[in-house]
Amino acid sequence: MKNHEKVKEVEYRSLGQTGVKVSPLCLGTMNFGSRTPESEAIEIINQAIDADLNFIDTANLYGDANEGVGRSEEIIGEALRQNGKREQIVLATKVYFPMDPEDPNSSGLSRRHIIAECEASLKRLGVDYVDLYQLHRPSDYIPIDETLRGLDDLVHSGKIRYIGTSEFSAWRIIEGLWVSSKLLLNRFVTEEPFYNMIDRSIEKDVIPVARKYNIGILPYSPLDGGILTGKYQRDTPFPDDTRFTFEPWKGIWDCDLNEAVNDLLDVLTEIIEEKGCTMSQFALAWVMAQPGITSVIIGPRTTEQLKDNLGALHVKLTKTDFQRIDTLVKPGTSLI
Repeated sequence: MKNHEKVKEVEYRSLGQTGVKVSPLCLGTMNFGSRTPESEAIEIINQAIDADLNFIDTANLYGDANEGVGRSEEIIGEALRQNGKREQIVLATKVYFPMDPEDPNSSGLSRRHIIAECEASLKRLGVDYVDLYQLHRPSDYIPIDETLRGLDDLVHSGKIRYIGTSEFSAWRIIEGLWVSSKLLLNRFVTEEPFYNMIDRSIEKDVIPVARKYNIGILPYSPLDGGILTGKYQRDTPFPDDTRFTFEPWKGIWDCDLNEAVNDLLDVLTEIIEEKGCTMSQFALAWVMAQPGITSVIIGPRTTEQLKDNLGALHVKLTKTDFQRIDTLVKPGTSLI
C-alpha cells in the first residue's frame, strides 16, 4: 500500500453540532514556549500529526516571562508553515487573560479585546483564520450579548469558524445559547472543562447540558497535572523536572495529593499491571470513553510523553474497569 493510501486508525468524532471531525486526542500546547523549547515543540507537533491527530489547542496567553506570552501560538505557526499541514488541522485558540499588565483593556471578554486579540493570534499563528475561538474563562462584568456580538462579527468576517467556552458553568452555557438564539448570533459549539477521574464534578450538570444541546466537551488536565501518571508516590519526594517542582507552578497541583487520591493511585497501579499499559494511558482512555466527551486535551512536554499518551488510543476498558473507578470516585464527585 502506498503511503498516501495509509488507513487511519483514529476514529474521528464530531465537534459538537458542527460537521467538523476531530481526533479523540487533541494536542494541547501550554508547555510550548515555556517548559518545552521550540525545536522539541515542533517535533511534538509533527509526530502528533503523523499519528493522525488533527486537533491542536493553544491560547494567546501561553508562553512565559522569558519567551513572552504568545510564544506557543508562534511556535505552532512555524511548525505548520514548515510542514504545510495547516488545512488538515483543526486549530483552536483562546482569549480572556491579560496580555499587557499596564493596559486595563488588555483582558476580559469585551468586543474590543476579543477582536484585537483575535487579530493578534492570527498574526502570531501566521494563518488567515482559526477553526475554534474559545473564551478562556467567563466574565462576571461583561454582558454575554456583547461578547457574543464580537465573536459573531469575527465569524462573519471569516477570521474564525466556530466559537466555544472554557470553564463555563452549566447555567452560563445555557445563558449563551439562549442569547444566541434570541439575537440570531452564532452559538457555542464546545466547552473546555477541567475533567479527570479524580475530579468528576462536571458530570453533575455540564456534561448533561452539553449532551442535551450538542456541545462538544474538550476536557483539559485529564491527568490532573501529572498526578495520574504514577510519577508521584505516597510519602515520597517529588521527582525532579516535574510540574510539581517547576517553580512558577509550585502549589497549584500538588495540593490535590490527599489520602483519597493516593488510595485511587494504589488501585490504578493494580489495574495497569493487569492491563499492561501505563497509568497515564489508562487515565486518558477512561476520559475518552466517558459519555459526551469529544476530544481529550493532552499536554506533552516531551516527545517521550507524547508517545506514551498516544498509546491511550489502543487501551480497551471493560465494564469492570469502570466499576472499580466508580467505587473509589462516585460519578459527579471529586476527591479534591
